Amino acid sequence: MEVSVLIPAAGNGERLGLGPKAFLRVGGRTLLEWALAAFPEAAEVLVALPPGQSPPQGLRAAFLEGGRTRQESVARLLEAASLPLVLVHDVARPFVSQSLVERVLRATQAQGAAAPVLPVPDTLIRSEGGAYGSVLPREALRLVQTPQGFFTALLREAHAYARKRGISATDDAQLVQALGYPVALVEGERTAFKITYPEDLVLAEALARAWNGSPQAR
Repeated sequence: MEVSVLIPAAGNGERLGLGPKAFLRVGGRTLLEWALAAFPEAAEVLVALPPGQSPPQGLRAAFLEGGRTRQESVARLLEAASLPLVLVHDVARPFVSQSLVERVLRATQAQGAAAPVLPVPDTLIRSEGGAYGSVLPREALRLVQTPQGFFTALLREAHAYARKRGISATDDAQLVQALGYPVALVEGERTAFKITYPEDLVLAEALARAWNGSPQAR
């Protein structure tokens, strides 16, 4: 794939409390190893690690020092990217199928920016004074995942605009949208969930046992 894969992996995993997520082991692999396995044919893979962290040996990637935030880490990775398309992927989403990557890439090539999303399955409410409040319509709401794809020049412009305006965001699609550029939505996958809390590790360990031989992984 003629694409630069950017993996911001400089977070300390504070909510999990188990150290940097990149080196957390699930199913006998680190989360970083799982993330890299999702892009075996990428022409370029760049990873941002926590400051002072020695790069692991034997992995097909170039390593940079990350920033204080995810946004800063992606900006540093973008500076080093050399190809016209980028995929930005969270290291905490270990189970990404090839079909998901291909859907995002196709939409990115066609429209310049794309993100995978899922419908919201649960009832949504407002908490009103600790009580069950008004119900929020969920039909138009979506859960956003990664990898997200962009024209490299577009994402660089979006990050520059965000720095100038003091905009902070939790993913890169928000920055591109703030620039006024539309982000196409593609179908995400339930298995591409983000490991955030300790109970997520139980699900991840169970899925890891079946993942490599599963059609879903292809």
